[in-house]
Amino acid sequence: QVQLVESGGGLVQAGGSLRLSCAASGRTFSNYNMGWFRQAPGKEREFVADISLNIISTYYANSVKGRFTISRDNAKNTVYLQMNNLRPEDTAVYYCAADGPFRWSLRHLEADYDYWGQGTQVTVSS
Repeated sequence: QVQLVESGGGLVQAGGSLRLSCAASGRTFSNYNMGWFRQAPGKEREFVADISLNIISTYYANSVKGRFTISRDNAKNTVYLQMNNLRPEDTAVYYCAADGPFRWSLRHLEADYDYWGQGTQVTVSS
């Protein structure tokens, strides 16, 4: 089992920034690809970004490319999502998720991820 706990959400004005963190415990964090997903009210959960277990590869949804950056610190068992130039349409509950162990390519579907955090709310006001 991998336990995931997100933090860093909050209320921010459009154009502002937030950094989300996701702390992992349980299995060896560095064996898992990590992803961020989000779910807006009345919508399905959608992929945001992911990062490979060896930190070599990242992938972003088109809607956040150039504004969001995913990173991880395997020594701290933590994955981050730096969100800049936030827009009202970024308002959602953000979830981190783990895929693995030892997946050697990134996968971007919700069904591919085995472990999920409880989510953290991000609200962007206009």
